[in-house]
Amino acid sequence: MNRLEAMREHFVNPSAEYSPLPFWFWNDELSRDELIRQIRDFHEKEVDGFVLHPRMGLPRSLPYLSEPFMELVDSAVAEADKLGMKVILYDEGMYPSGSACGMVVKTNPEYASRGLQIRELSCKAADGIHEFPIALLPGETLISVQAVRKASPATIDPERTVVLEPANNRVRFAPSESGEWSVLLFVETYSRGTIRGIHAGQDDGEPDAPLAADLLNPDAVQAFISLTHDRYYEKLSRYFGTTVIAFFTDEPDLLGRGHIEGLKPWTRGFLDEFLAGGGAEKDLPLLWYAAGAQSVHTREIYDTAVRNRMARTYYKRLADWCENHGIGLTGHPAGSDDIGLLQHFHIPGQDVVWRYIAPEKNKGVTGVHSTMGKCSSDSARHRGKRRNMNEAFGVCGIEGGWSLTADNMKWYLDWLFVRGVNLISPHAFYYSIREERRDERPPDVGPHNIWWPEYARFSRYIKRMSWLMTDSANEAEVAVLAGEASLPWRLVKPLYERQIEFNYLEDELFRGSCDCKDGMLEIAGYRYRAVLVDGERQPDPESWNRLEAFCRQGGVVIELVNERGGLKDIGQIRVSQAEAAADALARELDVHSWLEPASPAIRISCVKKDDCYFYVLVNEGEDEYEGAFGMKYAGYAEFWRPWTGQCEAVRIKERQEGQAAAVRIERRECLIVAVDPSREPVRGDVALNEWTMTEDLSSGWRVAAGPRTGDLPELESWTNWDGMGHYSGTVAYENIFDLDHPGKWEQIELDLGEAHEFVRLEVNGREVGCQMWKPYRFGIGRELKPGLNVLRVSVTNSLANRYDGKSLPSGLLGPVRLRGAGLK
Repeated sequence: MNRLEAMREHFVNPSAEYSPLPFWFWNDELSRDELIRQIRDFHEKEVDGFVLHPRMGLPRSLPYLSEPFMELVDSAVAEADKLGMKVILYDEGMYPSGSACGMVVKTNPEYASRGLQIRELSCKAADGIHEFPIALLPGETLISVQAVRKASPATIDPERTVVLEPANNRVRFAPSESGEWSVLLFVETYSRGTIRGIHAGQDDGEPDAPLAADLLNPDAVQAFISLTHDRYYEKLSRYFGTTVIAFFTDEPDLLGRGHIEGLKPWTRGFLDEFLAGGGAEKDLPLLWYAAGAQSVHTREIYDTAVRNRMARTYYKRLADWCENHGIGLTGHPAGSDDIGLLQHFHIPGQDVVWRYIAPEKNKGVTGVHSTMGKCSSDSARHRGKRRNMNEAFGVCGIEGGWSLTADNMKWYLDWLFVRGVNLISPHAFYYSIREERRDERPPDVGPHNIWWPEYARFSRYIKRMSWLMTDSANEAEVAVLAGEASLPWRLVKPLYERQIEFNYLEDELFRGSCDCKDGMLEIAGYRYRAVLVDGERQPDPESWNRLEAFCRQGGVVIELVNERGGLKDIGQIRVSQAEAAADALARELDVHSWLEPASPAIRISCVKKDDCYFYVLVNEGEDEYEGAFGMKYAGYAEFWRPWTGQCEAVRIKERQEGQAAAVRIERRECLIVAVDPSREPVRGDVALNEWTMTEDLSSGWRVAAGPRTGDLPELESWTNWDGMGHYSGTVAYENIFDLDHPGKWEQIELDLGEAHEFVRLEVNGREVGCQMWKPYRFGIGRELKPGLNVLRVSVTNSLANRYDGKSLPSGLLGPVRLRGAGLK
C-alpha cells in the first residue's frame, strides 16, 4: 500500500478522535437513565464526545456543583468512558465564565467585578473657587481627581489637565483661565454586572442573576478555580487525561452583563499597572474624552495593560491548572479577533454565532467577524498547538429561532475548514426542548432537529475534514501582520477572492519568535516570503525594524497606505487599495494554484500532510463552478469528496506552471485534490458530463402522504395550502413517468430543483438516498426500468414554521428534470 492509499483509508474511515464535540445543554430536570440514553444516541450517530454544559432550565432542586448534580456528571462521564467518547467540561453555570454561577462573590463580596467610573462636576472660571464634596459608597475607592478644560462635550485639551489633591473628603479648584471646565472624579466601584445563570429568575435583568466576578483579581480567580475546577477534579479525577480532555472557558466578561454604563474594567491596584505600562495619571480622562492621537495612544496603553493583566490572572492560571491536571484549556475570548488572548489556550477557539458571518451579502469575507476562523487556526499554527476549535451554529438561522438549515450548517463547516479549523463544537444539542427551553439560543442542531436520523453523515464529514486539517501545515507564503486584538479584514478580502493563501502573524510572535533568513520568515515550520501591513494599524518600531531587515534580505513587504499617509520607507511596496496588494503578490510570488475561469466565490487552501499535498477547494457561492484547476505541485492526483467519502483518480494535463485538472464544484461542495508527488500522474483530458437528454417532470405529481393528499395542479410551497401555513413535518410526493430504454445512457440524473429542505428519494420502491440542500440531484440510472417508473419524494421542512410561527417555503417546488448523458 502506497502512502496516498494509506492516507485515503484514514480519510474515508477517520478516527473518533476527530469527532464533533457538541455543546450538550443540561437544561431541565435530569435523570441518569435519560442522560445515558442520549449519550448512546450520540454515539450511534458517530458523535464521539460532548461539551457538558449546564444551562438555563435546570431546577433549583439541583444546585450547580452540588453533590446530586455531580453524581449525574459522574454517571455521564462514566458512560462516555465505556463508549470511548471524550468529554470537555464547561467551567460555568451558564455564561460568561468566571463566577461559578455567582458563588465566587458569595464566598467574598469583595470579589465582585469592578470598574473605573468617571463622575463629572461642572464649573466655570467666572465663579471663582469651586469646592465639591466627595461621597463614596461602601467598597468604592477614589483613584484620582482631575480638572479638565473641555473643547467640546466629547473632547478636552490634555495640556491643561490638572491633577488635584482632595482633603477631608472634599476637593477645591479654581480655573486659571476662561472656558468650560469640569472636575472629574475617577472612582473604582462595583460594576454590578451579572452572568446568565442556570435557574429560572437568573437571566439577564432578573433579580437573581448571579453577580460577575473580578477576573483581574487573582484571589477571585483562585476562588473560581477552587469552586469549579477542583470540584470537578475531586469527582472525576480518574477520567482526567483520558475521557476528560479539557475545560472550556467561555468569553469571560470583565464587567459582566448589564453593568453600570460608562465603566472601564479595573481592579484594586490597577493604576500602578497602567503607569508601569507607559500611562500617566493625568491621562485617565483620555479613556473617555477624545484628544487626537494622544487619546488613541493612551487607550492602547490601557487596553494592553488590561489584556496583559487578564492573560496573567485568568487565562494563564486556568491553563496552568489544566496542564497540572493532565488536560487542556479550550474555549474562546469575547472578541472575534482576540488572537493575543489565545496564547495560553491548549486548544485555541472562537465561535460562529448570531449569523455575524453568513452566505449572504458577502459576510464570509467582510467585517471583523470574518477573521474568526483564522484567528484560532493561525494562533494554533504559530504557537505549535495541534488542534483549534470553533463553537459553531449558535443562533445562526437566517430568520433567527429554528430557521437554521442543514444547507447553512454545511456552508459554515466549509467556511471553517478551509480556514484551518480542525475541531468542531456544534451549538448545541439540547437535553430538552420543553416549553421555553426550545427558545433559549435556538436551534437544537442535533437530536431535536429534522436531520438527526442522518446526522452520522455530518459526523463523518466533520471527522474527515478535521483529520485532514490536523497534523498538516498549509503552504501559505504570505503573512499578514496583526495586532493582539486586531486582524485586518479589508486587506485580505481580495486574497480570499483570488485564492492567495495567507496566515495572520501576531506582532509579538513576529518580534520574538520569527527567524529571518535569506528573505524568508520562519516560525513553527511555516515560511513566508511576503508580509502585508495594514496602514490602519501601525507596527511598533521594533517590528518595523525587523521588516526593514526582511526587505534588505529580499523579502517582500507590501503596505496598504491609509489616508494619513504611509510609514517610513524601508523598501516596501506601497498600495492604496487592497486589490492592488493582491496584484503585487501575484507579481512577486509564484502561483500555488489557479482557476480558469477565475471565481471570487472559491476558497482554496493547500496543506501538506505526510509528504502529500491536499488542495481544499470550497465553493462559498450560490452557483456551480466548472473550469480548470491548476496546481503548482505535480504528481499523481485524486479527487476526494469528503461528504460522501468517494475517491477517484484524476486525469492531469501538464502546464508550464504545474498541472491542471477539469473540475466541477457544486454549490455547497468541498472538493479535495490529493497529490502524491512521488508518483507519476495519470495524463489525459477529461470532458465533464454534458447532458444530451432532458425531460421535464414538473407536472403529474400527487401527494401520497401528509396532512392532505391528492393530485397537485402544480408544485408550490405547501404553506400556500389551506391549513398548512405553519405546518412542520413530512409530505410525500409521487410521480409516475414513462421512459423508453434507460439503459442507453451512461448516466441518468434526477434534479428536483428547489425543495425545502430535507429530501429522501425512492425510485420504484427502492431508496436511492437523501439530500439536505440544493442541488437536489440524484443518480438514478441503476434504479430505472423500461416503461413506467415511480418516483417518491419525501420532504421534511423547517421546524421554524411550528416553533417560531414562520411560514418558510416548504416542500417540493421544482422544476423537476430528468437528464441523461453519455449515449452508449
